[in-house]
Amino acid sequence: MSGEEPGGLAEEQAALRRVATLVADGTSPEEVFAAVTDEVGQLLPVEFAIMGRYEADDTVTCVAAWGAPAARFRVGSRSKLKGKNLVTIVLETGCPARVDNFAHASGPIGVVGRESGFHSAVGTPIVVDGRVWGVMTVGATQLQPPLPAGTEARLEQFTELLETAVSNAESRAGLARLADEQAALRRVATLVAREAQPEEVFAAVVEEVGRLLCVQDAHLCRYEPDDTATIVAASGTDAVLPVGSTWPLGGKNVLTSIHETGRPARIASYADASGPVAVAARERGARTSVGTPIIVEQRLWGAVVAGSSGDQELPVDVQARLGSFTELVATAIANAESRTGLARLAEEQAALRRVATLVARGVPQDELFAAVAEEVVWLLPVDFAHMGRYESDGTVTVIATSGSTVDRFPVGLRWPLGGNNLSTIVFETGRPGRIDGYTKAFGPLGDTGRQIGIRSSAGTPIIVEGRVWGVVTAGSTVEQSLPADVESRLGSFTELVATAVANAESRAELTASRARIVAAADESRRRIERDLHDGAQQRLVHAVIVLKLALRALSNGDANARAGDRGAAARRAGERRAAGAGARHSARGADPRRAGRRGRGARVPGLRGGERGRVRRAPPRRGRGDCLFRHQRSAHERGQARPCRGRQSDGPSCGQLRAEIRDDGAGGARGGEGTGLGGLEDRVSALDGRLVVESPPGGGTRVCAVLPI
Repeated sequence: MSGEEPGGLAEEQAALRRVATLVADGTSPEEVFAAVTDEVGQLLPVEFAIMGRYEADDTVTCVAAWGAPAARFRVGSRSKLKGKNLVTIVLETGCPARVDNFAHASGPIGVVGRESGFHSAVGTPIVVDGRVWGVMTVGATQLQPPLPAGTEARLEQFTELLETAVSNAESRAGLARLADEQAALRRVATLVAREAQPEEVFAAVVEEVGRLLCVQDAHLCRYEPDDTATIVAASGTDAVLPVGSTWPLGGKNVLTSIHETGRPARIASYADASGPVAVAARERGARTSVGTPIIVEQRLWGAVVAGSSGDQELPVDVQARLGSFTELVATAIANAESRTGLARLAEEQAALRRVATLVARGVPQDELFAAVAEEVVWLLPVDFAHMGRYESDGTVTVIATSGSTVDRFPVGLRWPLGGNNLSTIVFETGRPGRIDGYTKAFGPLGDTGRQIGIRSSAGTPIIVEGRVWGVVTAGSTVEQSLPADVESRLGSFTELVATAVANAESRAELTASRARIVAAADESRRRIERDLHDGAQQRLVHAVIVLKLALRALSNGDANARAGDRGAAARRAGERRAAGAGARHSARGADPRRAGRRGRGARVPGLRGGERGRVRRAPPRRGRGDCLFRHQRSAHERGQARPCRGRQSDGPSCGQLRAEIRDDGAGGARGGEGTGLGGLEDRVSALDGRLVVESPPGGGTRVCAVLPI
């Protein structure tokens, strides 16, 4: 016996060296596993040797086997860890173990061992990086005596080599996997840096995830405001959830869990999963899945999900590995949204500038309203835009329309308010409103919107000087709801519309006020004329009559009358007649409408009643009429000026009346309150015109009035 021990030790050392050489050469783990079981089976007094790897699902997989009895444990077969048996004991204790009698063994492994005739067996754990990775077992049938006491120690020398082989293999695999993962991340990062379209990034991510994690399918989804998830990318041609499909959230599944918690989620088995997404995945053969959220600027945007249809559970580190990709996806989305936001802002500002220009130009309201409706349809993701004006009789009048509903909402059509519809909501609240489903809309407007297929709409009020003047509405016939910022973007346009309406109303009020001022001035002049006619003029006439009677008495033989008295009375009567004529002339000149009945030429500024002059009017030429007025005044009235010249022109093409008069007198004429030129300035301004006076000292005077026709 003593002679055999050195030889047995030499054989053992030789076997260990052979295995160590395989490990050092980086031989594949499968080859090392097979070599170890062969060396152990031939070296030790055993009938079988089996090596198993513990799995995360409480099973053990046979990775190598030697000997005839081991045929019951084929390589690749998987057994459930249950009951009392050698493999289960080693896993639970992490220490070597021995079973010298399989009569009391239990569990699937214990039953198969007993049925195979196992009598005694020894097992040692394979510990890799502090965890029980697997087990090496050797044994004999009942025909053999129990295994020697030192069997566990001799097995441990081989399991130490196995531990090194597994650790090295995992390190190499880890390095290779890390290299692959970094390469995949670089490819996606390059797309993000190139500012590729989000759709291109999404497709690249699911393809990289599917290849890298060796999963059957990978999906990328976007969460919608209506508690649904839209699949925006999927790996492979036969995806479990097709691209473009939208799924209601709810139940027990990965997408719903991520949406509710904002954290990664895992489904170990779809047998217990629920909800529309889980049912569809289970019908397509999905068994397990893992997902991670996509967080864009601190909000939950979507999720990336990887799934498998095999029995093997996904590795524990899948969530962390998915997280590296979701960070890149989030960056791509944020960049795209930023670019889109800048482009949208530029387009919106351009549209607002165009409308603001129309407001500043004071274009007709119909033209402005139509432009606003067209800009809204062009700028926002809507099918149509309407503008309505609220009336005092509880109706709303369509004043502008654009898009797909022009035929049903023509300009000028009046709609009764009432019911559940956007125009009524805005009118009653005075605030922006929204309808995301027309199934419950009613009233004339709501019924019509539902009939023509409107799905969602938003509206903002037009507030003019604190009152709800009208409404701008925009909507869509597609199922997807309008973006959350539609109301605020519409508000930018309604503010401009409100300004335009307020300006137009102010101009109308100013015009009416000026008309009232002119009418009041005319009435004042007529009253002066009546007062002059009924008061001073009659008294003057009475005085003239009295003087005439006195003269007649003197002429008829009054002995006391003298020739001097008669001459003085005659002179006073003549002066009274002249005063009466002047009063009548002044009374007529006080009313400009009398001048109007004498022709437009007589109304030219500077031609006053009582002044001597001649007017010659030439027929107007095409597009412009020219009149030449010649007015001769006495020297004391015109400042030693020669006859003055005047010109008046108008015509359909110029849109204004221009009257001008000039002389070559002493100049120095000044307007202002209480002067004749001041009065002319007031009347021309009241008619929305302008008066220009040029009168340099010694250079004559030029007066020009321009009035709108």
